[in-house]
Amino acid sequence: MTLPRIAVDAMGGDEGVRVMVSGAALARRDHERFKFLLVGDRPKIERALEAHPNMREASEILHCEDVVTGDEKPTQALRRAKSTSMGLAINAVKKGDAGAAISAGNTGALMAMSKLALRTMPGIDRPALAALMPTLGDNDVIMLDLGANTECSAANLVQFAVMGAAYARIVTGRERPRVRLLNIGTEETKGTGELQDAAQALRDATGLALDFEGFVEADRINRGEVDVVVTDGFSGNIALKAIEGAARFVTDLLKEAFRSSTRSKIGFLISRPATELLRHHLDPNNHNGAVFLGLNGVVVKSHGSATAAGVANAVTVAARLLEEDLTQRITADLGELGHKRLSRTGVAS
Repeated sequence: MTLPRIAVDAMGGDEGVRVMVSGAALARRDHERFKFLLVGDRPKIERALEAHPNMREASEILHCEDVVTGDEKPTQALRRAKSTSMGLAINAVKKGDAGAAISAGNTGALMAMSKLALRTMPGIDRPALAALMPTLGDNDVIMLDLGANTECSAANLVQFAVMGAAYARIVTGRERPRVRLLNIGTEETKGTGELQDAAQALRDATGLALDFEGFVEADRINRGEVDVVVTDGFSGNIALKAIEGAARFVTDLLKEAFRSSTRSKIGFLISRPATELLRHHLDPNNHNGAVFLGLNGVVVKSHGSATAAGVANAVTVAARLLEEDLTQRITADLGELGHKRLSRTGVAS
């Protein structure tokens, strides 16, 4: 299958061109059909390509020197959408010059530019940021929204559930992903009015390719009991940062424990295969590539601090979503809401 090329904002992220080009090259090493539009400073990109001959025939360079900075406000970045590497990468998707865009730059700016250029899909009020997280089960868990929308109506949450389930069917292979709403308790009486209305709408909806299983508390997100966790961007971002912080705390604590004595160091050598497995499982680079769901095009956000391996994973995510035609899946699923139409206030009619 021939895939549309992927536009890469080569200037975004902590290390910019070197890591972004290296990551794309690493992804293409395993998938020779990948082709790229590398957006950024041409001399810097050409120097980076010297170390990756496999990228030469697969890449075109779109020269651009202007970069969106990490601390730039989205409103400021929008004014320069036509001159920055981030804006031009997204615009390539809009014009059909690329099938997907990837950036490791400013998340707020990326969302604002993507929404303005690509617009939201019919039936979607707001796009959501979705990411994969490790679990104790056989599959990763998808969580959304992770910061794009601080306040959400019940209608938004239902739409997020539909989009998340469509994404989950691609990455987990489950025909009916298990979906739950993040809440302070699993009892049906718990939570805000928006959560209660969204839960009822999902229980009542027929024809959706998902199994709605009620609520989930934050301490069960990574247990492998759920495929999609739906929440507003405020709560989702806090939950994500808490999970990432807890993972770093555990790994740092283990390092200190193993260094505390000669006996501990010997214990580390004995248990090293297990600790390496833990490190690999918790490494964010192995789950890199958050997706803006609900847009008329594929946009993937890479961690700003991602390594080449992390960028390669984000590229692979983008390619898989193109291959599986995620936007068409979401469109079809939205149509299956049938007679249950949700107003913007979240009340079923």
